Amino acid sequence: MLGQLAAPKNLCVLRLSAIGDVCHAVAAVQNIQKQWPHTQITWVCGKVEANLLKGLEKVEIIVFDKSAGLKGYSDLRDHMKGQHFDILLHMQVALRASLASYCIPAKTKIGFDSKRAKEGQWIFTNYKIAPQNEPHVLDGFMGFTQVLGLTVSEPVWNMPLPEEDEQWAHNTLFEKNIKPVAVISPAASKAERNWHVTGYAQTAEYLQQVGFRVVICGGPTAMEKQLAEDICKQSNASITNLVGKTSLKQLLAVLKLAHITIAPDTGPAHMSVTVGTPVVGLYAHSNPRRTGPYLYQKYVVSCYDQVIEEQKGKPYTQLPWGVRAKGSDLMERLTIEEVKAKINLVVEDFYPELLAFK
Repeated sequence: MLGQLAAPKNLCVLRLSAIGDVCHAVAAVQNIQKQWPHTQITWVCGKVEANLLKGLEKVEIIVFDKSAGLKGYSDLRDHMKGQHFDILLHMQVALRASLASYCIPAKTKIGFDSKRAKEGQWIFTNYKIAPQNEPHVLDGFMGFTQVLGLTVSEPVWNMPLPEEDEQWAHNTLFEKNIKPVAVISPAASKAERNWHVTGYAQTAEYLQQVGFRVVICGGPTAMEKQLAEDICKQSNASITNLVGKTSLKQLLAVLKLAHITIAPDTGPAHMSVTVGTPVVGLYAHSNPRRTGPYLYQKYVVSCYDQVIEEQKGKPYTQLPWGVRAKGSDLMERLTIEEVKAKINLVVEDFYPELLAFK
């Protein structure tokens, strides 16, 4: 712990990507703001992530374009000319982030503890957060709050969401249909982390049977669009396909109005958490205790424990925290029956009025 006696004048956060991790980091940043309301906060993040963070209250957003190569670092250094921060929270272990930290002038640079400071992050910092026992990614970010001498509290999010985007989502979802909304966000960043088309198609049918209007959301990549089209073709449910048709703010607005989200380990799952929408998370490759939907672990469907023990010969409790399982067909182990059971549990906990369908 630094033993900070007074709030610093300014503070810089370095977390470039990805969407889910940025959502976790928002909770830590807003926890700091709650206790240091007059500290000026600057956040260096990636181009896509900036679209989500734009408008974050009392936070200056600086975009680092990793695709620009050396020019990205040069632009960041130019932007930082004449600035000096009391504290830099170096919240990303990737080497490119550490190189970016060289462009950010700060007398105190805080990184992860020695065990987690991979890719040589420890070289670029002069303070570390305390070691943690099997933390969720979000808890790891809260460690930066703790090292500042602040209180770590339950995460609360105040995500910036323009009124026009909320109105667009409301008109899109409820103009002709007032049923509760279930969002399926089927695509993770890597195809192997996606569940299969049949599973999603049957899930859509079940959600409709329960009483939900079913919406599919996702980004504009060819893989995501094709997956959504295949699900819509195979399913007998009536599905509204918004894949590739929303901005990040519009997607956040849709998730905020939704009543349940079904998703693998992907950004929209964690975006849903920030706006209080229950998530049924689908996991096989990563430990959901570390990367799952933070407030909704109860509703996770996972085969990670079994898979990792088969692959490593030991239970996950005896392995390095965060080790990933490998394989292109692991998600096929998840069954529609398991997913239905978790949907039922969400309905029982949040929307018991829908139980009449049974």
